[in-house]
Amino acid sequence: MRRGITATALVAALALAATACGSDSKTEGGTSSGGELSGTVTWWDTSNVGEDKVFKKLAEGFTKKHPKVKVKYVTVPFGEAQNKFKNAAEAGDAPDVIRSEVAWTPDFASLSYLAPLDGTPALKNQDDFLKQAVGSTKYDGKTYAVPQVIDSMGIFYNKKLLDKAGVKPPADLDELKSAAAKIKDKTGKTGLYLRGDDPYFFLSFLYGEGGDLVDADSKTVTVDKPEGVKAFKAVKDLVDSGTAKTDASDGWENMMQSFKNGDVAMMINGPWAVADTLTGKEFTDKDNLGIAPVPAGSAAQGAPQGGHNLAVYAASKNLDASYAFVEYMTSVESQAHIAGELNLLPTRTSAYAKKEAVNSEIVGFFKPVVETAVQRPWIPEGGSLFAPLGIEYTKVLTGQTTPEKAAKSTGDAYRKLLKDWK
Repeated sequence: MRRGITATALVAALALAATACGSDSKTEGGTSSGGELSGTVTWWDTSNVGEDKVFKKLAEGFTKKHPKVKVKYVTVPFGEAQNKFKNAAEAGDAPDVIRSEVAWTPDFASLSYLAPLDGTPALKNQDDFLKQAVGSTKYDGKTYAVPQVIDSMGIFYNKKLLDKAGVKPPADLDELKSAAAKIKDKTGKTGLYLRGDDPYFFLSFLYGEGGDLVDADSKTVTVDKPEGVKAFKAVKDLVDSGTAKTDASDGWENMMQSFKNGDVAMMINGPWAVADTLTGKEFTDKDNLGIAPVPAGSAAQGAPQGGHNLAVYAASKNLDASYAFVEYMTSVESQAHIAGELNLLPTRTSAYAKKEAVNSEIVGFFKPVVETAVQRPWIPEGGSLFAPLGIEYTKVLTGQTTPEKAAKSTGDAYRKLLKDWK
């Protein structure tokens, strides 16, 4: 079992336990003789600002169904949550429930930090879940999480700017370059903002060239194959040609502000960004926001599958209430509500028939995108693959290395991380 918990991390965990993020997981609870749930359930929510208010209010509805259960809601920044949960779990004081990015679930499960959910109320009506949403919840033949939302990526575009330039949403990278040139000529704006500090935004280009990070079935590293080199060349060309502007830090804020203010005509993003985008001055008329599939590469049109699961801490002192809370938060009704409020895609088939989902144009667009999205490798090290990739991705975009060297360095780093892989 891969642990990776250092003495420093343990000290951090002990300090964390004394902060406001403490889980109260020692609070006893359970089911009374009459079958009524009681006690406290601490939930770490990792959603974006704006989304968190909706999730918090939804969670409060659980206490109306179970008045003897207190839900302690804690917002944890997404970028900090994975390590914070590991540290807290190692210290024996993790939250009862965590909103886990899909890649974190097999990682946490491999460390024995999560409770297996097979046969528990948390997996109620599990046949209703989308097949592609279930993969990330499994580890070593057991289910360790319940899929809450699923997502992928598309190209967001400013309809007015594209109309002024006389171009349509680009279907492939050649069209993207051509459209960007016309946008620059007609409006003075840059065609695309390409986020340069987050390797997740590289995946669409990697898949578009027919590549992948690894092949988990054969335990083979593939990022440094010719397809990976082509993907690095593709993103470098977008920047070098002036099609895209990029960054080496603060990528999310720079990208969102540039798009919302009309400084760039397009960005690659997912349904989680819709609510924030619509707060921009360019989108006071929400109909000005267009979304199209990510431009295809030379081999395919590839967009990564993402999303979030809800998982239960293995050492929770209130497992019964935690299972019930997860079932409530991933129910058809809860998922439909989230689709209506935040345009986030449900993981249950039945939720797509609810009026909230039917009336969401964003959900309607991304549903077929999700169905064809490329699944990432659901291995414990899956989340760790992004760190070395991110270093090389940024270096390529900022001219500090070549695509060939970047692919090789990433592959070498993966073989050190993944013992005995080819």
